Amino acid sequence: MTQALFDKKSTEMPSHSYSSAFWQKKLEAYLSPPNAWNPTVWLFLGGYCLAVLTIWEWYQGDWPLPLLVGLAFLALHMEGTVIHDACHNAAHPNKWINQAMGHGAAILLGFSFPVFTRVHLQHHSHVNDPKNDPDHIVSTFGPVWLIAPRFFYHEYFFFSRKLWRKHELLQWGIERALFIIIISAGLKYGFMNVIYNLWFGPALMVGVTLGIFFDYLPHRPFLARNRWKNARVYPSKVMNLLIMGQNYHLVHHLWPSIPWFEYQPAYQTAKPLLDAKGSPQRMGIFESRADSVNFLYDILIGIRSHKKRRSRMRPFAKLLPSLSLKKKWISLLQKTAVTPH
Repeated sequence: MTQALFDKKSTEMPSHSYSSAFWQKKLEAYLSPPNAWNPTVWLFLGGYCLAVLTIWEWYQGDWPLPLLVGLAFLALHMEGTVIHDACHNAAHPNKWINQAMGHGAAILLGFSFPVFTRVHLQHHSHVNDPKNDPDHIVSTFGPVWLIAPRFFYHEYFFFSRKLWRKHELLQWGIERALFIIIISAGLKYGFMNVIYNLWFGPALMVGVTLGIFFDYLPHRPFLARNRWKNARVYPSKVMNLLIMGQNYHLVHHLWPSIPWFEYQPAYQTAKPLLDAKGSPQRMGIFESRADSVNFLYDILIGIRSHKKRRSRMRPFAKLLPSLSLKKKWISLLQKTAVTPH
């Protein structure tokens, strides 16, 4: 892909230039398909190479366990970006290679590519909708530090909404059968310690990382459904590298075909438009007292009600010893309620 260079002067334009056609042309270089050998391909190959290296070192080397766990975590973290871009057909210009990368990343992560794809596209169609956004449930139904296990809800959502198409149910069956075969072989041939240490453990860590930086932080406070405000940007060169562009998550929601490695330059190009639309461009955790209260609540409890006076947590007030504490508890639930608009 030909990457457009960012020119500060090019962003200084009159407000009447904010037409869809104007910005479509402005972002055209980022919206076109990526090159065959793009950074996502190297992430895919690099993730598998790291996975093989960790297993090799487990049996043949003498590297310490913390280092092996760290390498396994990095391998899975890299594949998390691959499966995401692949579900948007932004991992490779060839659709068959794009699909192969998606399935390959899913297998290493212990995911199912059809489930991830269909559920994630539902998220894009219904951002912050309490009933129809599966990631909204993941982010608002428990403490942030327990966000990883809630990703299993995606599988339930996939089947309850019957989201599969064509051969995707068969693909799901094959990938889940492969997962069961690996676990069964580990139990029979005695390598479950490898699975626990170099797969399940790192996968749990990646689940927490993706949950926080991919689902929770970009969409909080989970109120807006307007396409210009239902996700946020928090610019940072360091975060851009560590979480592979997800700190520019709003750019992804607005233009899903842009690959992760071009979120940052695309954001710099589109910043005047986002400024004009009032798009959130900070992390938004400590901007106000309400932000801080909600963030602390999410860390400790995190179960958000969607009706201020009918919280799931309201019955716990009966367990508190004094009327004053009961009132404070109910007040806290009302302050942290999520009523998207």
